[in-house]
Amino acid sequence: MVLDALSEMGCVLSYAGFDLSDPEKEKVGVLAIQLKERSIVHSEIIITLLSNAVAQFKKYKCPRMKSHLMVQMGEEYYYAKDYTKALKLLDYVMCDYRSEGWWTLLTSILTTALRCSYLMAQLKDYIAYSLELLGRASTLKDDQKSRIEKNLINVLMNESPEPEPDCDVAAVKSAQKLWADRVSLAGSNVFSIGVQDFVPFDTAGLECPLVCDLLLSVLFLVQCKAKFHAPSFHVDVPVQFDVYLKADCPHPIRFSKLCVSFNNQVTHLFTYFDHITSVDLVLGNETGRCVVLNWQGGGGDAASSQEALQASRSFKRRPRLPDNEVHWDSVVIQASTMIISRVPNISVLLRHEPPALTNEMYCLVVTVQSHEKATIRDVKLTAGLKPGQDANLTQKTHVTLHGAELCDESYPALLTDIPVGDLRPGEQLEKMLYVRCGTVGSRMFLVYVSYLINTTVEEKEIVCKCHKDETVTIETVFPFDVAVKFVSTKFEHLERAYVDIPFLLMTDLLSASPWALTVVSSELQLAPSMTAVDQLESQLDRVVLQTGESASECFCLRCPSAGTVEGGVATGHYTVSWKRASAADDIPAISTVITLPHVLVENIPLHVNADLPSFGRVRESLPVRYHLQNKTNLVQDVEISVEPSEAFMFSGLKQIRLRILPGTEQEMLYNFYPLMAGYQQLPSLHVNLLRFPNFTHQLLRRFIPTSIFVKPQGRLADDASIAAA
Repeated sequence: MVLDALSEMGCVLSYAGFDLSDPEKEKVGVLAIQLKERSIVHSEIIITLLSNAVAQFKKYKCPRMKSHLMVQMGEEYYYAKDYTKALKLLDYVMCDYRSEGWWTLLTSILTTALRCSYLMAQLKDYIAYSLELLGRASTLKDDQKSRIEKNLINVLMNESPEPEPDCDVAAVKSAQKLWADRVSLAGSNVFSIGVQDFVPFDTAGLECPLVCDLLLSVLFLVQCKAKFHAPSFHVDVPVQFDVYLKADCPHPIRFSKLCVSFNNQVTHLFTYFDHITSVDLVLGNETGRCVVLNWQGGGGDAASSQEALQASRSFKRRPRLPDNEVHWDSVVIQASTMIISRVPNISVLLRHEPPALTNEMYCLVVTVQSHEKATIRDVKLTAGLKPGQDANLTQKTHVTLHGAELCDESYPALLTDIPVGDLRPGEQLEKMLYVRCGTVGSRMFLVYVSYLINTTVEEKEIVCKCHKDETVTIETVFPFDVAVKFVSTKFEHLERAYVDIPFLLMTDLLSASPWALTVVSSELQLAPSMTAVDQLESQLDRVVLQTGESASECFCLRCPSAGTVEGGVATGHYTVSWKRASAADDIPAISTVITLPHVLVENIPLHVNADLPSFGRVRESLPVRYHLQNKTNLVQDVEISVEPSEAFMFSGLKQIRLRILPGTEQEMLYNFYPLMAGYQQLPSLHVNLLRFPNFTHQLLRRFIPTSIFVKPQGRLADDASIAAA
């Protein structure tokens, strides 16, 4: 542009007929060109070029070069006297420089921003930048900080500050008028500044906004740390805390007020957290202007945590300080404390006899004794299954205060706020709690006692709500094991029963309880497919079983038909009513129902049973009758033979073939003559069914006796008999 102007000037001079070789004339021409260039606004050209460069570096993701160019744009706006845009750009770049710790660059930018805010008479911005330039991160010299501090005090006293150095004279005169108007105008003179998250300007209007991922802290002239004396306090003890302040400015500074805000967060019935939500430090007074420095939480700033970490890792010995001073880096912020209930002065004892037995009314005795010096009021008891355990335990655990009633599913697992009344000093009470556990396993039970008491704190009477809880883990076990088996009338194991043939059901009750059990009664409930041969009566009434002892019962049953069920025929249920031997009489017995196993039932073509005395005597006749029953709808051709025994002589048909009509019975009589005393083998009866070749002699042996006890001669007839085997 200058060359174009010179060329144009040369053409004019040449056209006018001047001689360009004359030095004086050339000097006059250069001055004329320079005078013309003054009318050109270079800042607009520079800002346009810088804006294009910023867009280019943003496109290729060069954030630091972009920030550097934005600083140059802000300074160019400052030289162009467009202070508003200059502040927006400079303040935007401050976010990056604060986060990365470029304190020297930040100080230079803050100095330019302070000039802009002065020339525009922006009170809040001027105060904020002054506070930051007085902080410990500023690299200004002490004399410069002293000047800024003096100006800040003048502003707070509602006076105009001194002009900033290196400002345009005309702009300073305009700024002085603006400051004079600020002083004379009545308006809001209270300015609140967030120390930790201070972002002075809105950057939404920038063409190339830079997104800050975190709120940046400004390092002002004052540091603040708040600390509770302890992590927790009882409700009847005064809560104490300290607020530490440290000034980083070169001269002393006076603050007019310190405010601390709290927030109580209730987390439990007797516990809540007390948080320091903010600390406000007021600089100045309400008659002039005042600035409220606000710290969220317990104070601190962006650099304090890092400085404290570096100080903790340093091996440099700290100098000894007076008793009323502390090392700043050693102060740890503690902005919250827990307010807990008053220490209770009662005793809670639990008495019981573990383990608990399944489904029993387990007794838990709770003893509460007061050791307070005054009467405690509104004593309440909460007892039962401790919350937070498995949901299945909650559904299978029931609690009541009345042991004479059996708990069902309508009873809760936890009884809450049971009123007990008042307790005088030294007085105690007992409460009996009954728990019914439906499943085995470990359970944790809670006994929680709360009460009210009047106490005095700093000459003021307050009502304290105290509580004490005790927990106990109780194991639940099975009281006994029941074994069921099917045997023949000869007490031999049966894998299957036969239609309409009697067999025996035997139950063995084995005590697994460490405490003595009383079997109140037992009952056999047969399925419709089973019938009893004899009357069903309990054989275990009032039987007491110690640990490891067992009791057995025997029932004679018969199945009228085989049925159509593949898995066998249902037998029924066996019910045992029991309770602890040490339980009170009013405690109800527990009924445990055992489902009996199914039994396989088959049809048999021929049933043979023997009718003979319980014992014999040597050389005396022993009559034996065999009854053969046809269990089919067919005529049975039966071959019968008797195999002799060395211990007997016998009379009767040794071998015979006969026919038995359907559903009828054939009787055969034999007279056995014993020859030897003792258990002797009877003559063996062999039956062969021509229609059923699978009917074997081994199957027949299950129904008829094979031996008998023979007494020697000379014994009295009324001696105790011995049953045939």
